[in-house]
Formats: sequence, C-alpha cells, structure tokens
Amino acid sequence: MRNFKNNSLFISLSLLSIGLYVYVAYFLNRSDFTLLLLSYTFLFFLTYRLIKIKAHHFWLIAGAGVFFRLVFMGSIPNLSQDFYRFIWDGRLVFQGVNPYLFTPETFVKDTSSFLPITLYQAQELYQGMGALNGSHYSNYPPVNQFFFAVAALFSEKSILGSVVVMRLILILSDIGILYFGRKLLLNLGQKPEKILWYFLNPFVIIEMTGNLHFEPAMLFFLVGSLFLLYNRKWFFSAILFGLSVSVKLLPLLLLPFVFQWFCFSDKKQKNSLKLLGFYTITLLTVAITFMPFYSKEFVLNYSRTIGLWFQNFEFNASVYYLIRWIGYKTIGWNVIATAGKILPVLVLLFIILLTFFRNNKDFKAMITAMLFGVSFYFLLSTTVHPWYVATPLLLSVFTRYRFPVVWSFMIILSYSAYGKTGFSENLGLVAVEYLVVIAFFIWELKSHNPHLRQ
Repeated sequence: MRNFKNNSLFISLSLLSIGLYVYVAYFLNRSDFTLLLLSYTFLFFLTYRLIKIKAHHFWLIAGAGVFFRLVFMGSIPNLSQDFYRFIWDGRLVFQGVNPYLFTPETFVKDTSSFLPITLYQAQELYQGMGALNGSHYSNYPPVNQFFFAVAALFSEKSILGSVVVMRLILILSDIGILYFGRKLLLNLGQKPEKILWYFLNPFVIIEMTGNLHFEPAMLFFLVGSLFLLYNRKWFFSAILFGLSVSVKLLPLLLLPFVFQWFCFSDKKQKNSLKLLGFYTITLLTVAITFMPFYSKEFVLNYSRTIGLWFQNFEFNASVYYLIRWIGYKTIGWNVIATAGKILPVLVLLFIILLTFFRNNKDFKAMITAMLFGVSFYFLLSTTVHPWYVATPLLLSVFTRYRFPVVWSFMIILSYSAYGKTGFSENLGLVAVEYLVVIAFFIWELKSHNPHLRQ
C-alpha cells in the first residue's frame, strides 16, 4: 500500500513538473518575471519532493530527469539569446572560416569580404544575438566551437534544427556527468543519489538544456577528469581536464588545487614528476585545440574580448557592486576599469592561499578547495550570469556544502533585470540573492567547524 502511494505521488509530481517545464519552454516570456519566479519556485519544491521519495530508486528518478530535458527539444530558448551566436560561430567553422577573426557586425555590413561562403539566416541570427554580442569577437574556446560546428553539420539551414542538435549534445553531457558523478561518489564512500541535486535541478534543466549554455560539456570533461584522477589515471585525466578548459576557460582556476593531491596524498610514491606531467599534458591539450585557429590576430582579438568581461561588462555582481557604489560616492564615477584589474589579482592570491596553506591532501578536501576557489571568483566577478553557478553546484555534490544548491535557486532573482520596458537591474533583489547565499554559507561553515561554534 505504501509503495502504491509513493508511486502515485511520484507520477503526480512528475506530471506536474512536466507541465511546468512545458510552460517555461513554450509559453513563458523572459519579461514575465513574476510568472518565471513562481514556476521556478514550484519546480524546486517538486524536485525536492521527487528526490526525497524516490532517491533510492536512482535510475527511475534519473530517467525522469532525462524526460524533463526532452520536453525542451522543440522549443527555441526564450530566456537567453546567446544560442544565436553559437549557431553563427558554428556555421562559420563548418565552412572553414575562423570565428575569432571576424565579428557578425562585420559580416552584415561588409558581405564582400565573405563572398566564398553563404551564411544561411545571417540577418535573423545577427538580430537574434543583439548588437552588443554581434559587435564583439567570439570568446568561446575551440572545443565549444567544435560543438557549434556539429550543429551546423547536421542543420546548416535551420535555426530550430541547430538548437535540437545542441540540446542533444548537452543532454548527453549531463548523462555523462550523471555517470561519472555517481561513480566518483561511490569511490569517495558517499551516497550516489547526491548527484541528483545536479541532474534533477530545475536550474540545470532550464539554464543548460533550455537556454543552451554549454557548462554541461565543460563539466562532463571535468568530472570525468576528477574520476580518473582519483583512480590514479593521471595521464588521461589531464587530457580530459584540458578538454574541459577548451570548452570554457574557467577550469584553469582549478588547476592549482591538484598540487597537494599529487605531492602528499601517497607518501610511497614520488609524485612531483606526475604533477609536472599532469600540468604539461593539460596545457598541451589546450594548446593543441587552439592551434587550428592560431594567428596574431586571433591572440589580439581573443585577449581583448576576454578583457571586456572584467573591465566593461557588469551584471548580477556582489562585492563589485559595493565597490562601484563606494566609487560613485567618493570619486563620482564607475570604477570598473580599475576594479576589473584588481579583483582578479585578489582571486589569484586567494587561490594561492587555498592551494598551499589549506590541507587539501584528501580528495574530498581538494574538491572542497575547488568549490571555495571558484565561489570566491564569482563573488568578486563583475559579471555573474545564472548559468555560471553550474560549476560550484556540481563541485558541491562531492562535498558537505550545499550553499550552491541554495544559490541555484536564488540566482533566478537576476532575471528581474529583464522587464517589459527594457533591461534594468533590481539591485535590491541582487542584494537579497547574495545575502541569502552568503548567510547560508556562513551557517554551513559554522556547522561543519566545531571551533567556530564556540
């Protein structure tokens, strides 16, 4: 009788979730923030209940997570327009054009320089990505460009077709994360169902599968690398780590944290040479993926574009917004150009401190250091888009900390910026987001550290 009730509840909760995902995928407008917030909140509640009643039926609930993703297959992303640029870059790569050397704006205004190629739906893609995106060179690393090109290979003339191909890549990436994440949790002596807080998370399903952000591809290579590293297969782990960097550059921040694992985790072996080999293979893998696109113009354009994220763009920031406010009060103008140079230095110093002065010899402690490092980086960043939280969320699965799960819920408040009258951030809601996340983190820190409870 109890199993019947649980099964009936599981079916009911799943059907309600499917209905909400259908609404978000096909009917919701980004400017309808209240409806988005209500849908998102209800989905989180349903997910919590699903995991609680069926966590012991791992593959059943994982299957539900796959099905929730498939709901989005026929929809065009409605919460982000970045996918238009993905399709644009992919179609350039597919025709042998280096996407790092030309901006979409250049193509639209000077088609004579692109006479050898035909870029289908060029005007529609350019208008979809927006003038700001279209006026800058591509900042997506080469393995990411490969995935974009695969979409062009199978659907060069259809935007929806390209979207479907990219969604399949992301769904397969998430399934890979589920596979390696579960195995790593078992290796670490932890409950495998913890990975469901990533795989079934509405934030992941909506932001990644729905909005087509490629964090899952990066994280698939990263968690695969961590699994192999734990099992002492450092050579292949380094290759996967390099591929992860070549999807998104963010994992470069995590490289220092493997230092103690190599040098001190196994006293029977001298692992300093293996550490050097790991770093060498990782960076060599990254270099090889960039080689087909290399030129002086590429280096100039790519470095300039990356610099924009630190010194020009600002969205959903925390510490930086406080610094900006102080700047306006004291000197009367926006200090982003100066702060954008100083804040990365502080992040680097913090990572060095975590690497050499925190005990990271245990594998779980190493992942915890990675979690703290990447979270501190986002805390000091000038731009924190919602999908960025996927990295701390996945890392937290292998630790005792749950503040990224809270963050994956609170991040929805950043969408309040997209109103019916245009873009305008609600700094009060941004403050609420970070106050809740930081307060929860402090509570967790005290709970896990008996010295802080005194």
